[in-house]
Amino acid sequence: MAKLRGLVLVGVLGAVLFTASPALAEPVRTAAVTVTVAHASPVLVPVQTQPPGPVLDPAQTDKANSEKTKNKLIAGVVAVVLLAIVIWGRRIRSKRAKGS
Repeated sequence: MAKLRGLVLVGVLGAVLFTASPALAEPVRTAAVTVTVAHASPVLVPVQTQPPGPVLDPAQTDKANSEKTKNKLIAGVVAVVLLAIVIWGRRIRSKRAKGS
């Protein structure tokens, strides 16, 4: 029974991973239809409503990167200190258990 559950789980996970996700689908492009008098046929003209991309300031980017690095460093130090406290507490508990 456990093997069957495992196979079903792998099958469902494989189906989810190998199907196209909405994030990978191409975006829908809007187009305006114009009719010219001379030809009287519709012509598709792409409509561009936004500029191609954001304008980034290098000074702000460097400042944000340095703040992010600082935050990661602080989080790493806190994680190491907490790990040391856990290891120290387990060592003390094991010594007490052996002593009694």
